[in-house]
Amino acid sequence: QVQLVESGGGLAQPGGSLRLACLASRFSIDTYTMSWYRQGPGKERELVATITSVTGSPDYADSVKGRFTISGDNAKNAVYLQMNSLKPEDTAVYCCHAQGRSGDIVNDYWGQGTQVTVSS
Repeated sequence: QVQLVESGGGLAQPGGSLRLACLASRFSIDTYTMSWYRQGPGKERELVATITSVTGSPDYADSVKGRFTISGDNAKNAVYLQMNSLKPEDTAVYCCHAQGRSGDIVNDYWGQGTQVTVSS
């Protein structure tokens, strides 16, 4: 069964850092577009960062540019989100997402999420 399992969330102080990991199983991330989304309390889900399968070029929400970095490790079949200079407004559940094609079928996978809380 396809799985995306996130880890690395927790409590951080403003200005601190956390590194999230998303471990994929039963498919290869190198053929998928991998993304991190987040949903804060009372907020809509927001696309935070994406790395494409073909070019590997990352893209970021304006709210995290210069602070967050998405990266992938094909050998470990994992994608990461390095979060620096954290702010209280970064508090959210962060979910890993994968989208790719298998022939004519578009596959769309979600992890269960990991909580990030930024507070002093």
